[in-house]
Amino acid sequence: MRRRIILLAVAAALLATTLFGAPLAVGVASYFAQDERTELERTADAAALSIADDVLTHVGLPQFPGSEEDTTGLYTPGGTLLTGHGPADGDAIVRQAQGGEVATGDVGADLVVAVPILHDSRLQGIVRASTPHTEWYQKVAVSWLAMAGLAAAALGLTWLLASRLAARVAGPLEHLSGAAARLGGGDFTVRAPVSGIGEIDQLAEALDQAAVRIGDALDRQRALAADASHQLRTPLAGLRLQLESALDPPGQDVAAAVEAALTTVDRLETTIDDLVTLAGRPPEDRGVIDPEGLLRDVVAGWSGLLAGQGRRLRIDRQASGRPRAAEAAVRQILGVLLDNAVVHGRGTVTITTRESGDAFVIDVADEGRDAADVVNMFTRGHSGAGGSGIGLALARDLAEAEGGRLRLGGPDPTTFTLLLPSARSARPLGR
Repeated sequence: MRRRIILLAVAAALLATTLFGAPLAVGVASYFAQDERTELERTADAAALSIADDVLTHVGLPQFPGSEEDTTGLYTPGGTLLTGHGPADGDAIVRQAQGGEVATGDVGADLVVAVPILHDSRLQGIVRASTPHTEWYQKVAVSWLAMAGLAAAALGLTWLLASRLAARVAGPLEHLSGAAARLGGGDFTVRAPVSGIGEIDQLAEALDQAAVRIGDALDRQRALAADASHQLRTPLAGLRLQLESALDPPGQDVAAAVEAALTTVDRLETTIDDLVTLAGRPPEDRGVIDPEGLLRDVVAGWSGLLAGQGRRLRIDRQASGRPRAAEAAVRQILGVLLDNAVVHGRGTVTITTRESGDAFVIDVADEGRDAADVVNMFTRGHSGAGGSGIGLALARDLAEAEGGRLRLGGPDPTTFTLLLPSARSARPLGR
């Protein structure tokens, strides 16, 4: 790219120099030709004036100094050389001057001027002066060489400036290209350097924003895969147990086992739909939840699993209000808390709904005692008591995304408290 910038700049300068210099060179040559002709006419006029009296009085023939470069001669009205330098018989220029007018022209390699000497409108003689074109050629050559030198200097200066400009422009673009290549290779932490050129910096900023967005999207995809794996593990384990129970010795209620398995499959489908919905929806897309319908779904999905452990799921409704949140998010939060109670808790699991100020509160408690690390239990990747370190972190992230909070209400008995904005208040809860 640098080479192209330099070549384009030099080509533009060369074109401009040519378009300006060519007419100027022609003008310079024309100027020197006219100056040479004027100077020769002045010489011929001066010679004609100096010998006019001698010619008219016939005192004698004048003598002309002449030289190899500049010769002067006197001709009769008939065109015969009387004295001085010149051809013996008048040439075409001398013959033109016989008409009484000054004549100028080229004869061979010489510039010739013929000036008539008149008395009472009668031609008395003709002064012919000539000079070779060599002097004119030398003046034109020197001028053209000077112009060529200036043109070369201009092109050289253009090359230097173009080189600096190319480094100034191409350098940041090369860094930007490298950053784009690293971004394409999967490095989403790449950031383009600031160049000080507005347009390039705007492009760099757009690339940085794209890297952040792509990195965030990839993180969400990875989190979705991990969350989906965690959320589907428990229903799949329950489904396996239900299907294995249908293979037990004769006398087992196969229809009941199949019915329970179908219920678990429905739960799996709901979980998948919820995760896909939460991954693709805007964070502010919240609605008002009907807690009665939500709790019915929860009871239908989890009562059988707890009953298989000889345990019970109880609902205690103390609130008449409604929360403002995404139903899919709240369902998944409750799923995580109930899964935690199934795996790590014991005894009856109680879900209590109540109101506290502007918050709609859902407590999930069992009769066990949570001895886990309270400080890190909601940290993604921290696993306690054989856990995966995803469930509670996912639940807290979902709660905060809905403008709510999730905390450990008490370790003995184990109680998790979910606070959601009440439908009466449009503001998220403070932390």
